[in-house]
Amino acid sequence: MTGGPAEPVRPLRLPETAPAMRLTTFTDYSLRVLMYVAAHPEGRATIGEIAAAYAISENHLTKVVHFLGKEGYLTNLRGRGGGLQLSRPATQINVGEVVKATEGGDVPAECFERESNCCAITADCKLKFALGAAVRAFYDELRRHTLEDVARNRRALTRVLLAPPAAGGYDRSRRRKSASASAKPARP
Repeated sequence: MTGGPAEPVRPLRLPETAPAMRLTTFTDYSLRVLMYVAAHPEGRATIGEIAAAYAISENHLTKVVHFLGKEGYLTNLRGRGGGLQLSRPATQINVGEVVKATEGGDVPAECFERESNCCAITADCKLKFALGAAVRAFYDELRRHTLEDVARNRRALTRVLLAPPAAGGYDRSRRRKSASASAKPARP
């Protein structure tokens, strides 16, 4: 990372009101892990490094990394100089596929679960068609993007994720209340 003086990194300002739809913490952490490894200059990282960069629990990340390994997205390198690396090039890891695997299904409402659906209007309800179309559109959009697409700004990502907090990087201790350390990632 050479060039002129580094610009201070500023966190993205999000709207005051959170959107109604939200990915599970497990999916969020999965995408963060993959982006971190893809952006890392050495192409590999440890769970400890990733946890410190995002200020999240190593225990939670261990579950995420195990799942991503089983799904074929990450490879665990043992021994000195080991860590995690992508199992295939970032251009071959589809964001939509990762989200679908980690979310564990397309169930936006009770009526999509045939075994446990108790809604009285299911047979006559037209909302399920709108929700089904929305879920398809959501995944169609995510399938248009690879890990390479979302981690293409490697220099900016590494400046934020690898910089010590005292060096003017993003203050990782400032986290939203909804993402507190007590939040447990849902398992798919």
